[in-house]
Amino acid sequence: MLPSCAMSMTRRLFQTRYLWLLLALALPLSAAELTDNFPSRFAWQRRAPEAVGMDAAKLDEAVTFHRSHESKSPRDLRKTHDLTFAREAYGEPLGPFQERGGPSGLIIRHGSIVLEWGEPERVDMTFSVTKSFLSTVVGVAYDHGLIHDLNDPVKNYVGGEHFADGHNSRITWDHLLRQTSDWEGTLWGKPDWADRPPKDVPFAEYMRRVHGEPGATWKYNDVRVNLLAFAALQVWRRPLPQVLREYVMDPIDASNTWRWHGYDNSWVNVDGVMVQSVPGGGHWGGGMFINAYDMARFGLLTLHRGRWNNRQILSEQWVKWALTPTGPNPEYGFMNWFLNTGQKALPSAPANVFYHLGNGANVIYVDPDLDLVAVVRWIDPAGPALDGFVSRLRASVRQ
Repeated sequence: MLPSCAMSMTRRLFQTRYLWLLLALALPLSAAELTDNFPSRFAWQRRAPEAVGMDAAKLDEAVTFHRSHESKSPRDLRKTHDLTFAREAYGEPLGPFQERGGPSGLIIRHGSIVLEWGEPERVDMTFSVTKSFLSTVVGVAYDHGLIHDLNDPVKNYVGGEHFADGHNSRITWDHLLRQTSDWEGTLWGKPDWADRPPKDVPFAEYMRRVHGEPGATWKYNDVRVNLLAFAALQVWRRPLPQVLREYVMDPIDASNTWRWHGYDNSWVNVDGVMVQSVPGGGHWGGGMFINAYDMARFGLLTLHRGRWNNRQILSEQWVKWALTPTGPNPEYGFMNWFLNTGQKALPSAPANVFYHLGNGANVIYVDPDLDLVAVVRWIDPAGPALDGFVSRLRASVRQ
């Protein structure tokens, strides 16, 4: 039989442990406990805001702000294309457009859906968020040894005229991924100079300009983005949507509703089979058509540095490179990983947040400090609307 003092100590230890157990059950789960909470194929876990340390009323303020700052462009996206790129030469669409929905979104914290609004199940165009899927397909090629070094000239992997001579022959994979190649040429009937030409320079003069050395300048250019997709197709030698499905979307348990549409004229012969090369956005139509839930899954994948459950789908090294600022534009990593370097774009958020951004605007916002992902669709891309949403979102976090 234990002495009375020992029995008293044992009782106190039991009471203390029991008290801590009660407190643990009563408190919201911490980020460390939920960091590996991934949704299954057909079910997301849903939790009340208070259960993950968020204020429901302040979250509602963020959603109300989004709804009051919907994109001013027409919901008819073909009409939006004509209005946005009216001054571009060779602006004719090559791929499909469709009518978009209204403001929609999801907020995920610790892997659980905290709030959803609009039509998150709606499959809509996602425009240049497609670029993040494209660079991921290139990343998988690198991880599987199909690309030896990102500083290798692309001409070593892709035959034909596109990288054969002069300036273009010095372009590397890294240049294409960061949009610093300043490639010169025409692809799918679109010359490089026709995409977003400067307003103050005549076309004839701009066409004759001297191209910068690869890596020296940054220019957002969808002709060159589509060139990266074409080069990736030559490396994989199979349709990129199939690669994305097998190596990324199926492993993260995405739905079967997403589609990566190509152009009417972007068919090429690969090993005797005609394969459609897909674009990295919806500039001339096409690109990724996807719902908000699948976008959120991709956001969780990038939040966890390429890991899903216990499987490393995209190497951590690749994600590190994707988040490394580009020299001529430190607010950009690999396409289309936008960085908050200097907190210029999102002054309400810390410098380590990043977001996958497309026209519309379509946004996958990733906040590592808060273990949080938000999908925001059709928020006004002009001005500080996105930062207004982010500031309200972050203000809703209590712990």
